Amino acid sequence: MDDMLKDFVVEAMDLAVNVEEHLLRLERDPNNKETLNAVFRSFHTIKGGAGFMNLPALVAACHLTENLFDALRNGAAPVTPLAIEAALQASGFVADQLTDLSNGAAPEQLASMPDSLERILVNAIEGNVDVPAKPVAAAPVVAPAAPVAAAPVAIAPGADGLDWEAMYIAVVPAGTYRPVAGARSEAVVAARAVVAETAAAPAPAAGKPGWDGIDRREEKLQEFRAASAPAKEDSIRVDAVKLDALLEVAGESVQAANQAAVLLERLLQYKFEGPAASLMATLTETVERASRYSAELQRATLATRMQPVGRLFQKFPRLVRELAKDLGKDVELTIEGAETEVDRVVVDSLYDPLVHMLRNALDHGVESPEARLAAGKPAKAYISLKAWQEANSVMIVLQDDGKGMDPAGLRKKAFEKGLINEHGAPSDEEAYQLVFLPGFSTKEQATSVSGRGVGMDVVKTAVEKNRGAIHIESSLGHGTRFAIRLPIELSIVPTMLVSTSGAALALPMAVVQRVVELPETFMMVGGAPVLKDQGRPLPVRSLAGALGYENCSERVGIVVAAPQPYILAVAAVDGTADLVIKPMTAIAVEGITGTARSAEGELVLVVGLSFLMDGCRGAVKLAA
Repeated sequence: MDDMLKDFVVEAMDLAVNVEEHLLRLERDPNNKETLNAVFRSFHTIKGGAGFMNLPALVAACHLTENLFDALRNGAAPVTPLAIEAALQASGFVADQLTDLSNGAAPEQLASMPDSLERILVNAIEGNVDVPAKPVAAAPVVAPAAPVAAAPVAIAPGADGLDWEAMYIAVVPAGTYRPVAGARSEAVVAARAVVAETAAAPAPAAGKPGWDGIDRREEKLQEFRAASAPAKEDSIRVDAVKLDALLEVAGESVQAANQAAVLLERLLQYKFEGPAASLMATLTETVERASRYSAELQRATLATRMQPVGRLFQKFPRLVRELAKDLGKDVELTIEGAETEVDRVVVDSLYDPLVHMLRNALDHGVESPEARLAAGKPAKAYISLKAWQEANSVMIVLQDDGKGMDPAGLRKKAFEKGLINEHGAPSDEEAYQLVFLPGFSTKEQATSVSGRGVGMDVVKTAVEKNRGAIHIESSLGHGTRFAIRLPIELSIVPTMLVSTSGAALALPMAVVQRVVELPETFMMVGGAPVLKDQGRPLPVRSLAGALGYENCSERVGIVVAAPQPYILAVAAVDGTADLVIKPMTAIAVEGITGTARSAEGELVLVVGLSFLMDGCRGAVKLAA
């Protein structure tokens, strides 16, 4: 893909995503003129860029949709469910074309505009109100057949004396156009005219022998960028790989500056006199300045990788709308905290997990309107998706007001599938965690939506891959709440440095509440040690035992802010540090998510956030 086409695809995809958001808003408020104008401008802008990129199917779809919204704006056609459905199908077709281009498809390999999309757009322009029972999928992407002579079409030339339809037929693959009559023919001919105009090869300009149209193409692409960008352009596009490399260098510079500060502190223990004392004073000032600037570089670099989760959330309203319609349910999705920022890697990797969670909420959690009314609930169900920043973490919560989870039913199903023994998952919290087991599903028969037992397993795997944790709360008959906790950024993590059994370890500060002193003996409850903290009894768990180290004397406790709080016993707390985390790829160690270097250059093992949130996976032993 050449640079101009790549720039067009990026800009157009941003516009296409915003179009879906506007259309769903318009469905709720059909008289919103501002939204109508916004959709019209988006399709018009994409059409302009597509025309000069020689993308005829994209131009045709955008032009017909532009005609539809021109009619809606002027009152010539009403905002009906058919009009919304037609626009959504057009938006989906545009997004598919842009995705194919982004994935490396050549412009000539793109699918032509489906007849079904053409029909529904024309019907909407004519003001029809009937919605098709089921949208027809777009035609598959195939390479076009070689052009052949088209049969003559008896359509009179336009007012300018040119037969635009015949010109269009001459430049498109054979079999991709079927002439129609009446009002529909007029609308289609108008769209085909635009395609013919943009697809025609540019004539050489006077005084420019051999001119191939590139100059004009660049000029028009600049016009497209100006139309699709904000009034004042203050940003540039940078390859994500370059940002990742810059962040790694910034992190290493911070580590080097910290290590230099430690070495300088050791040097200052000695007495320097005369010129040496002056040099040490200058060195101290220089190291402090280097540390300050490296920290600023680190923060500035991290900011370049941060993106609002709204970029992720804005794709879900249409998904919920269409899936709810397929399942015969009335569901409204509400979104809060879309401006919350998180590492771009997290944003990119959470799309599939959140899709699985939404599909499960719609299929398993939310009841049908009839069942809700019978249970004394409103017919319309509500699903909320919220995000907010909490200390050094980002919380993403998906909650529905459906039927909730039955712990007894979950245990029974897991036992029947051989996933647990008859005494497994004794508490409700452990029973809820069963939904994350590979192969677990409460569906008797798999459907196109769920039932194969892979969706929620994917969710937990993706969350833990990003050093996050997921927790479930549910109330039978009232709904279910999934809470995902993720680090704001992945490469540099605020940690508490601890040691136990001779091992140097780091705990994410996101789960550390406070440090307490442990007594030599504990109150025992059910054979396990318990210590009262601020009036509440908390279980005491050994970090050495949980990680499989040798037992040692652990007299320092760390109160862990998990869904079920507990005290983690360690031998010593060695301070705090922002560490550059290197993921472990060669081997997998239970409970360890990566490695880092301390300011002294010592290798530190980083304990996983999910491991701590889950109470050390239940593989806990008594504190020493």
